[in-house]
Amino acid sequence: MNVSINPLKGGLNLNNLFGDIEKLTLELVNIPSINGTEGERKISNKIVQYIENIEYFKTHKQYIFKVPLKKDPYGRANVFALLIGEKNPSSETIILHGHMDTVGVDDFGNLSDYAFDSEILKKKLKELDLSEEIKNDLNSDDWMFGRGSADMKSGVAVHLAVLKELSKNLKDFSGNILFMSNPVEENQHTGIIEALDTLSYLKDKYNLKYILAINNDYICPLYSGDNTKYIYTGVVGKILSCFYIVGQETHVGQCFEGLNPNLIAAEIIKNIDLNTNLCDGYKGEYTLPPTILKYEDLKESYNVQTPFASFLYFNYFVHNASINEITDTLKSIAEKSFNNVISNVNKSYERFCILSTQQYKAFNWKVNVITYSELYEKVKGKYGDKLDNIISNLTKSLSDKNTDIREICLKVVEKLWKIKGDKKPAVVLFFAPPYCPHNTLKSESESENSVIEKVKECMKDIEKESNEKFKMLRFFPSLSDSSYIKIDDDYNSIQRLIDNFPDWSHLYNIPIHGINSLNIPAINYGCYGKDAHKWTERVYKPYSFDTLPKLILLTVYKFLNN
Repeated sequence: MNVSINPLKGGLNLNNLFGDIEKLTLELVNIPSINGTEGERKISNKIVQYIENIEYFKTHKQYIFKVPLKKDPYGRANVFALLIGEKNPSSETIILHGHMDTVGVDDFGNLSDYAFDSEILKKKLKELDLSEEIKNDLNSDDWMFGRGSADMKSGVAVHLAVLKELSKNLKDFSGNILFMSNPVEENQHTGIIEALDTLSYLKDKYNLKYILAINNDYICPLYSGDNTKYIYTGVVGKILSCFYIVGQETHVGQCFEGLNPNLIAAEIIKNIDLNTNLCDGYKGEYTLPPTILKYEDLKESYNVQTPFASFLYFNYFVHNASINEITDTLKSIAEKSFNNVISNVNKSYERFCILSTQQYKAFNWKVNVITYSELYEKVKGKYGDKLDNIISNLTKSLSDKNTDIREICLKVVEKLWKIKGDKKPAVVLFFAPPYCPHNTLKSESESENSVIEKVKECMKDIEKESNEKFKMLRFFPSLSDSSYIKIDDDYNSIQRLIDNFPDWSHLYNIPIHGINSLNIPAINYGCYGKDAHKWTERVYKPYSFDTLPKLILLTVYKFLNN
C-alpha cells in the first residue's frame, strides 16, 4: 500500500502480512470445525490463542472475551477482542467479524480424510480428471484448496492479521476495533444471535458506538470468467416457507375415492420451485427464485392406502418484499395449485368413466388453504389458554430429543390439525427456522449514504493501486450472519412472520428489538474464492491475502481517522 492511498504518514510496513495470513489460514483449515461438532470449540480456542499472543493483548487480557453458547452440548463459544485506538478519545467502533464453522465433508467422497489438509488434498486432486479451470488452479501457487479455505477461515485469518497490524499502530487512529468470530453460522446462526447480548453489553460497558461492521464472508465470480471483486452493502434475507398438506386417504383399489396430498404437493412445487416471477427485486438487484429444500409424504410404512398428509418447504430469498406480501402470494399459489389438482383429478376420473362405461359425477372437493395463524385461532377458540401449554410441552419434549427444529414446527401443526378435527383436505401454510432478515444501506438515509460514499472512496483508491476491478452491490447473495445486526423488515411484517411461526417464543425467538437497537451498517468485503460448499473449494491468495487486508486497513483509517 503506497502513501498515496494510506492516510498514515510514512505508509504501512505490510511486507509480512501475506505470509502470516497464509500460514494462519492453513492452521485454521487444518481444524475440522464442522457445524455441530466439537471442532467448533477447538477452533475458537485456536483463535483465542492467536489473540493472546498479540503483544497488545498480553497486557490487555481484559479485552479478550470468550462467551460460551447457552446450554450448548459441544462447548462452542463466541470470541471477541477489543482494540482501543489512542489518537483521540472516541466511541466510534468498527466490528470485524466472520464465522468459524464449516459445512461437512461428505461431498469429498474418498478424499474426505484430506478435506482439511490443503497441501495433501491438492496433490490428491491432481490425480483426478477435472475441468481445465480446476486443473489450472491446481497447478498454480495462487490457490489454496480445502474445506473452509474460502468459506470462511481465510476471512477470519485476514481479520486476525488486520487486528494484529492495527494493534501496532494504536496512535494512528481514533475509536475502536472489535473483532468477533462466531460459530453455528452454517445452519441456525446461533452464534451471532447469542452474540447480540455481548455486543450490547460491550457497547454499554465501554461506551462504544458501532458505526460499521465488516464481514469477511467469501466472494466469488457471479458468472463464468468473472474476475470482478464485489463489495456488498447489505445481505439477502430468507424465510423458510412450509406447507402441511392434508388429503383424503383411500385404498388404491378405489383411488378416485380419495385425494392424494402428493398431487397437491407436486403442483405446489411446480408452481413455486425456480419460479422467476417470485424473484424479489430492489433497485435493479434480484434474488434467486425459491427452491424446494425438502419434500416428503408422512406415511411411515408400506401399505395399499394412499398417504394422508405431505410436508414440504422452500428456501425463499428476500430483498425488499414484506412478509405480508410473501404470505399472501404463497397462499394464492397454494390455492391455485389446489384448484388445479381438483380439476385434473376430475378430468382423469371423467376419462376413466368413459373407458369403463361408468356414469361420471364430478368430485366436489373444495379448495381449503389456511395459514398457521388461522389454524391456531380456530383451535384456540376451543381450547383457550390450555392450547399454549399443549404446544410448549410438545416443543419442549421434541427439543429434548434433539428433533430437527423444522420437524418440531411440523409436529405442532399436525397436533393442531388433529385437535381441530377437520377431515376435509386442506393446505396449511407456515414458517420455520431459519429466518434471516434482509438489510442494505440506503442512499436516502444521510447517515447510511455517508457510509456508502466512504466505502466507495476506499474501493476506488484500492482499485487504482491493485489493478483490480471492483463493483458495489446492495445484497450479499448467500446467507450470512450480517442478517442479524441490522434489519429492514418493519414490525408489522415481522409480526405476520411470528404469527405464522409455530411456537416462535420457544423455538426461534430472535431478539428483533435488540437488532433494531444496534442497527449496525453491515457490509461484506470477503476473500475471493470458488466452489464454496463443494469439494473443489478454494481461495485465491493474491487478492485475499494481499489486497483485501489493505482494503480493510484503508477502510479503518478512512472511518476512524477524521
